[in-house]
Amino acid sequence: RSSESSGINAEYGEAGAQFAKWRAVLKIGENRPSELAIQENAVTLARYASICQSQGLVPIVEPEILCDGTHTLIQCKKVTERVLSATYKACVDHNVYLEGSLLKPNMVTPGMQCTERATPEEIGAATVIALQRSVPPAVVGVTFLSGGQSEEDATRNLNAINQYQDPGRKPWKLSFSYGRALQASVLKAWQGKKENVPAAQVELKKRAFANHQAALGQYAGDVTGASGSDSLFVPNHQY
Repeated sequence: RSSESSGINAEYGEAGAQFAKWRAVLKIGENRPSELAIQENAVTLARYASICQSQGLVPIVEPEILCDGTHTLIQCKKVTERVLSATYKACVDHNVYLEGSLLKPNMVTPGMQCTERATPEEIGAATVIALQRSVPPAVVGVTFLSGGQSEEDATRNLNAINQYQDPGRKPWKLSFSYGRALQASVLKAWQGKKENVPAAQVELKKRAFANHQAALGQYAGDVTGASGSDSLFVPNHQY
């Protein structure tokens, strides 16, 4: 709970932590997310960000719209704009120092059960436009979550986001903060066996370098991995 986080963050700060993250999840569906859910999540994220900064930590603000569902790319874009706009209104209300914070959002993608799929270029354009309409330029960086995309899809979509140049107003660093999309090939190569550690390290370096290229808009799609194209979608993902 955010009411208990001040003491916890102070303890972590004394132990050497420099960043702290709060994940607030919403789902698209019939009459969802409600305005109440959006506002409650926004206020909670803003309160936590303010508490982090009062303890000398950089808050990573993570309003995640789950990819579960049949929603289209356009529907996800509209909801993403609403959620991010509410989040930054709350951050301003709570005196969050935006230059000392990071945003970790979802990319704008169709729901996993949607039959209308989107190209990386369409996802890149929709994501950047949503950010332009809702995220203040004072925010230093946007580090996307992978949200159940395959490793390759997450990399290609990040690359398209950074290549998008129409109109190209992107005042933030657009990078990645992936979990599953950095780990799947590594875990598949490792299999919990000591003798597989070198192979797992190779997989990690390959995927990290691919995403480094994508963060520069320079990914050529030439990196293969043990789980590169495997779906990493987990319904109602929790951690």
